[in-house]
Order: sequence, then structure tokens, then C-alpha cells
Amino acid sequence: MLVHSRTGRWAAWVFFFALFLPLFALPFLVVVMASFATNWSGAFPSHATLAHYRDVTHGDSLHALTTSLLTALAASVLALVAGGWAALAAERLRGGARRVVDALFMLPVAVPSVVVGLSLLVAFSKPPFLLNGTARIVILAHTVLVTAFAYQSVSAALTRLDPAYEQSAASLGARPATVLWRIRIPLLLPSLTAAAGLCFALSMGELSATMMLYPPGWVPLPVRVYGATSRGSLFEGAALAVVLMLTTLVVLLGMSRIRTRASYR
Repeated sequence: MLVHSRTGRWAAWVFFFALFLPLFALPFLVVVMASFATNWSGAFPSHATLAHYRDVTHGDSLHALTTSLLTALAASVLALVAGGWAALAAERLRGGARRVVDALFMLPVAVPSVVVGLSLLVAFSKPPFLLNGTARIVILAHTVLVTAFAYQSVSAALTRLDPAYEQSAASLGARPATVLWRIRIPLLLPSLTAAAGLCFALSMGELSATMMLYPPGWVPLPVRVYGATSRGSLFEGAALAVVLMLTTLVVLLGMSRIRTRASYR
């Protein structure tokens, strides 16, 4: 739409595909092709099979997928609650206080995730907060890592809200809690669902901190992918990676549909 001439539009499309195909599409295509192969000695894989995908439907692989879904769901909900409430609370802050709060919530993003994992491992390895060796420390790590994105999404949405709705409700005698639940939260719902989708996707793919914290009975799918590829089972790892991508995509499409419906209400 920004390019008006036909020649310019064709040039833009050619430039797009010249970047998109080698940088994004081809790597994903290679992973998909490898997930159906048992051998790859030439330009293309050979001996197509569905055995790698059949293995995902039972045993440790299925348990890893379920673990990732539960972890991402719990971390997304916790991050949305913590980040959303923090953004609402920080909305009235000005100057240095607001900058300090913003910096605190962005700190886990500014440092490597392995540092977050190490800090949680040290902090929760002794009573009274003994979480090491449990699934809760993995969920906590994912929550810490994705809360910043929920906080930023809600903060950005709050700056775009029209204050006239709140002022009108308050002038009619609505209490602050009523204004929050009946006015502000519904208006923020599209941004909340977008933040939840982002948090979910980031949690589904998190590996570095998880590698330091996961107990034997709580192995997320990215750890399973890493384990398969590190022992040389590249085709099995590719199938697990495809399942991880497709599962994340399906959930994100569902959240996008919810967001679209919320936007038109």
C-alpha cells in the first residue's frame, strides 16, 4: 500500500522473498523434511517415515509435550497477573520511580536467561523456600522470564486508553473497583490476550534456564529436543521440534481469534 507504482510493488515482493526464503522459510523447511527422514546423505532426505511422529504420541515425548503446555500455560497466567497488575500500579508513577519499576521488570530480559536460572537455583535451594528439584521452580523461572513482556504490553495499552470512559463512569458514581473491572479490563482485553500469546510462545521455547532447573519428572519439550540432537538423533529431534512449533502455532492462532473477537465487542 505504501508503494504506488507496479514496478515498485514487484520490486518489493522480490526483495521480500529474497530475504524471507533463505533466512526464514528454508530453515523451517529443512527441519520439516528431516522430521520425515531416516537418512540424509544427498541433497534431499531419503527413506520417508512417520515413525518419529508416532513416537511423539506416547511415552516420554508425549509427557514432554504435556509438560511444556502446562508450564507455558501456568507461566503465562502468572506473568499476565503479575505484569498486568504491576503495569496498572505503575501507571500513576512519574519520573524516577517509574523508571525504577520499568527497569526492575525488564531486568530478566537484559541478562542471559541462564543467569536467571542460576539465581533461582541459589535462592530456592534451602528452606524455608525449598523449590529446587520440583516443577514449581521451572514454572517460576518461566514466569520471571516472560513477565517483562506482559508488563510492557499492558503498559503500552494503558497509554492508549481514552480516559473519557473512566471519567464518565466515575462521574456517574462508579467506584474505582467497578471502573477497573467493568471499564478498564474489558478495554485492555485485546492487549491482554496478545501478551498472553507472547508469553506462552516464549515459555514454550525456553531452554537455557530450564536446563539448569528441571527435575527428572518434569522435562519440557525443548529439553527433549536438545537431548535428542545432542546424542545424534537428529531426525527424532526434528520431529519433536516440528511438534513444538505446530503446538505453539495452534495455541497462538486460538488466542488471536479470541483477541479479534474481543476487539470487535
